[in-house]
Amino acid sequence: MSLNPSQVQAVIHKDGPCMVLAGPGSGKTLTITKRIEYLIGKHHVSPEEILVITFTKAASIEMKERFVRLCGQKAGPVTFGTFHGIYYGILKWAYRMNASNILSEEQKYQLLKQVIGRMEIDIKVKVDTRWFGTIDIDDEKDFLQGIAGEIGNIKNNQIPLAEYESLNCSEEVFREIFEQYEKERKRLKKIDFDDMLVLVYELFKKRPDILSMWQRKFRYILIDEFQDINQVQYDVIRMLAAPENNLFIVGDDDQSIYRFRGARPDIMLGFKKDYPDTKEILLDVNYRSTKAIVNGAARVIRHNVNRYPKQIITTNEQGETVHIQEVRHPIEESKYVVSQIQEAKKRGILSSEIAVLFRTNVEARALAETFMEYNMPFRMKERMPNLYEHFIAQDLTTYLKMALGDRSRKSFLAIMNRPNRYIGRDSVEGTTISFESLRKFYCDKDWMLDRIDQLEVDFRILKNMAPYGAIQYIRKHIGYDEFLKEYAAFRKINMEDLKEVLREIEERAKAFRTIEEWFTHIEEYSEELKRQSQQKETDPEAITFMTMHGSKGLEFDLVFIIGANETITPYKKAETKEEVEEERRMFYVAMTRARKKLIISYTKERNGKSMAQSRFVGELLTRG
Repeated sequence: MSLNPSQVQAVIHKDGPCMVLAGPGSGKTLTITKRIEYLIGKHHVSPEEILVITFTKAASIEMKERFVRLCGQKAGPVTFGTFHGIYYGILKWAYRMNASNILSEEQKYQLLKQVIGRMEIDIKVKVDTRWFGTIDIDDEKDFLQGIAGEIGNIKNNQIPLAEYESLNCSEEVFREIFEQYEKERKRLKKIDFDDMLVLVYELFKKRPDILSMWQRKFRYILIDEFQDINQVQYDVIRMLAAPENNLFIVGDDDQSIYRFRGARPDIMLGFKKDYPDTKEILLDVNYRSTKAIVNGAARVIRHNVNRYPKQIITTNEQGETVHIQEVRHPIEESKYVVSQIQEAKKRGILSSEIAVLFRTNVEARALAETFMEYNMPFRMKERMPNLYEHFIAQDLTTYLKMALGDRSRKSFLAIMNRPNRYIGRDSVEGTTISFESLRKFYCDKDWMLDRIDQLEVDFRILKNMAPYGAIQYIRKHIGYDEFLKEYAAFRKINMEDLKEVLREIEERAKAFRTIEEWFTHIEEYSEELKRQSQQKETDPEAITFMTMHGSKGLEFDLVFIIGANETITPYKKAETKEEVEEERRMFYVAMTRARKKLIISYTKERNGKSMAQSRFVGELLTRG
């Protein structure tokens, strides 16, 4: 492939800072590898003096393989690696560290779990077992991931602990968790991945002689996906690149979508302030997408204020207009996607060239069920949360299992006080329960006997009901809605989020006539999701499902974006201007995954609730 003028300009750049704005499908990997070849072949730069940094191990391997294919026998020992990989190598040399000194992500979560478990404080995940039972494992996992991410954010962006406002618990509690975690980590003589970056920064600050040695070693530094850099990564790179500042950065501020990982898009936007003599080059040709897709994506992203303005062109034909489809609800949306895929395959489009994208995995649940209904294989890039593992679904199905005759102690304990009937655990003996034994235990309390009698009647009524009607009965007549209201208030969580889960379960249940049929479906659906998560081999007929985040760096002939509604994309929690701009960048990334055809759909309602079209769809449709 021959280089265009902008790519040539980037390749032949030799000394000093250079910022390459590389739009989607602009051939940035080719440009980077060609520049390495040019430095070695034309300017006789020693391969050992060149450092190439990527953000993922897979990207690093791909970059190295491209370079070796390009240069063949002439390929010298250029250093390719991730930030963590490179910084670990420096620490290994300086402190004789090895893998045993580093906490894996799983070990980090376990350590946090231990620390929190020892803290006698009322944190967000703590639950009064007398009322609400044991903690839901999904909630616990989310909480731990949230706390771990915030600890990383503080370290990566060097934020003073006293100034940090946690999104997962009170500031006081978060500070104690952070301090206790750090104390325990140091006691174990371990570091986490975030510490690697901080330790290298501190090493270079304290030991200018060591810094000077690494500066001499890496005279030319190239960084891919620079828009995803965090503060401490940047601080170390600035030290490492000095005094020559042969810093060649490649990225696209319009594709910065990892703020939740600590990425700082403002670093790239402020790069020319830090390096006033920066040479700026725009790779303005999109070789991936049709003109219709390129122009449509441009109409959306131009609504962001904090960005480098760009005029992206394409050499490809106009192609089909970006199609916008309005549907009634998620089930209809899923069936529409299935029908369009079936038509596309008739036209010769391979399943491997088709992808369905969504903001979060939650939007894919109806899609997965519909694909199973039509016996269409699919593969998930990320794990999809199972709706039926949510504690609300577990509670409802436990009620129905007991209605069908389940009398296990475990099942009864789970729902006996949802809503609160004031039944004590000491009244439930053995592995099974009986209403007679409960009556005997509370024989001197008439009001308790009434409650036990009513529960037994409720089970008899539920037994012969259809799933949807049974759920309505549990909510309204048994009082589960009241329990959820109290639960939400106690946990300080949004009741509307719980109602949304309830509505989704109800919508799924409508399709089944009997409880037994619904249970069979739940089992089959859960098994399929489990199989998906363990799947090693790829079915060539499988359609790819993935989040917008997960789609970054990939491309397909045909792309669907589902759930293009307000509160979904942009996500309901995006409130500030910066957060909305990141959501728009995410939508832009999703749009630019498509080579030939892009179909965007939105629903008029979702789980019985009216929905509005995403503002991004409106921006796409606005010309001029």
